[in-house]
Formats: sequence, structure tokens, C-alpha cells
Amino acid sequence: MITIIDYEAGNLTSVARAISNIGESFEITREPSKIMDAERVIFPGVGAAGSAMESLIKLGLDSAIRDFLSTGRPLMGICLGTQIITEYSEENDTPCLGLIKGRVTRFPGDMPSENGGVLKVPQMGWNKIKIKKAHPVLEGLNADDEFYFVHGYYPQAADPSHVLAETEYGIVFSSVMGFENLVATQFHPEKSGRPGLRILKNFCGWKPC
Repeated sequence: MITIIDYEAGNLTSVARAISNIGESFEITREPSKIMDAERVIFPGVGAAGSAMESLIKLGLDSAIRDFLSTGRPLMGICLGTQIITEYSEENDTPCLGLIKGRVTRFPGDMPSENGGVLKVPQMGWNKIKIKKAHPVLEGLNADDEFYFVHGYYPQAADPSHVLAETEYGIVFSSVMGFENLVATQFHPEKSGRPGLRILKNFCGWKPC
């Protein structure tokens, strides 16, 4: 059973549909007690860091997520859920959950593109990842696989050993981060076709040491 956290930050339907497509059962909840009883948790999200943290605190989910991680059971962040596992986000000047050391920064508005123009911010569309560190959740991916990104801010892990994959969009940023029983993707695996479903399937079978 996969538990998907509902904290008023969107994209629950697409995550739930993807989990169903890989043949796994799930529940969506905003109850801290159900999160603590979960086998494994997905922490998704779209929107702004400030309002997301306000919702987490209001619902008591900030403590529940920290407590769940401390049990050693698998936790996966997606997009905004990845950004707010860091210590701080420039978006809305927001202190975040601090599950992983690092911060979230806005893309510069003047990044040059290959055709001589300027890259659009937010990044919206398909991009590759470069795996920096082998991980069970990334097994079976190909170097030319592309994943769907929608974000104007990017995460950077403070500890290089926590960077599982990087992506270049004007600058190089941490597109997959993780350590111990935590893994997080800046892109949306649930919207990334076969490679994204492979990541979700790997997560559902992952047994952290």
C-alpha cells in the first residue's frame, strides 16, 4: 500500500493514476496517524513553497513526515515535495522541512539558450537526467530517457553524496536527491511515461538498508 500525502498542493490525481497503472494499491490522506502507519509514502506537490509549508504545519503533517522518515521506511518527494524537503526555499522566503541539507533557488532570468536567445523560466517540458550515483530507484533507466519538468526554482543538495542525478537547464542542478530511506525527484515521474513509471515501480519495491 502506497500512502500519498494530501496537503492542498495539487497533482494527487496524476500520481494516483500512475500508481494504479503499475498495479499498486494506494490511499490518499492528510491524517498524520495514517502517515505514521504507512508502509511507504509519496510526498508530491505543485504550487508555491510558502503556502505549501503553511498547509503542512496547519494539518500537522510537517511533524508526521519527519517522524515517518525516522522510522526507516521509504519516503519519496516529487517536484514541490522535493523542494520543501530541503532547509530553505527562496520562493516566499520559506524555511522548509530540513529533511536534507540544501536550499532551493530561483532560476536566473538571463540564462542563454543554444539558439542565441534566453531560456524560458519556468522550465516546462522534457529534459534528461545524468545519474551521478547508482540507486535502486533509478535502476533500469537509459541515458536518453527524458522526464517532465515544470519548475521555476531548483534544488541543490549541500552534500554531493546526496545528489543521485543532475540535470542541465542553463545551470546544472540536483534533479534527484536522496540518502538512506529518502529519495526525491524534481521532475514528475507520474507524467514522464515509461521511464517515470519505472521509477515509481522501483520505489514501490525498494527496501532501504
